[in-house]
Amino acid sequence: MFGYYYGFDWSYLVLVLPALLLALWAQAKVKSTYARYSQVRSYRNITGAQAARTILDANGLRDVRIEHIAGNLTDHYDPRTRVVRLSDSVYNSSSIAAVGVAAHEVGHAVQHATHYSFLTLRNAIIPLTNLGSTLSMPLILLGLIFNSSSLALAGIVLFSLVTLFQLITLPVEFNASNRALRTLEGYHMLEPDELKGTRKVLGAAAMTYVAALAVSLAQLLRLVLLFGGRRNND
Repeated sequence: MFGYYYGFDWSYLVLVLPALLLALWAQAKVKSTYARYSQVRSYRNITGAQAARTILDANGLRDVRIEHIAGNLTDHYDPRTRVVRLSDSVYNSSSIAAVGVAAHEVGHAVQHATHYSFLTLRNAIIPLTNLGSTLSMPLILLGLIFNSSSLALAGIVLFSLVTLFQLITLPVEFNASNRALRTLEGYHMLEPDELKGTRKVLGAAAMTYVAALAVSLAQLLRLVLLFGGRRNND
């Protein structure tokens, strides 16, 4: 079987481990970058919540609420309730990192309002993605236990939906960051030198999504190769 050599699974070492290391590096990078620029106060002393409200109102989204939530970097936009939720380190902070993160989350609200295609597609496949993340591994395990190629294949197909979700997430996140940077510059909310720091924060955050896709792709490829090896040995 591909990937096994004297009982050791080399496919994990070659495929999955590098992707996991990339993910760990990306998480560390975004935390360190955010920590650095969260200490840099914006020249106009505008908070994350104020920046979010200004951008929402400018886009005619006065009905989109802003809520303060606990945690660090737990910021997100909820399309079901049309609420932008900003974390402790963003809501009342006037740092260039906080303003950038707030503008990014508002970017998702604008995407939702303008029916941005990739966001619409991502939201549409969420139920299938949840199904895939819940059932894929149990089906693959059952396929291995009962030596059933059909069950294993069904599990791999379901897992591929998770990978598809990660792939579609990339343009959604990059577009939200680009919208944020253009808006902050266009509305003169941040100075040009401040935008450089904000761009680094959003760029580091984007790398976490790239790493998540890399992990998912590596795991999917490993499953396909291992499953193919079993079929060849049948």
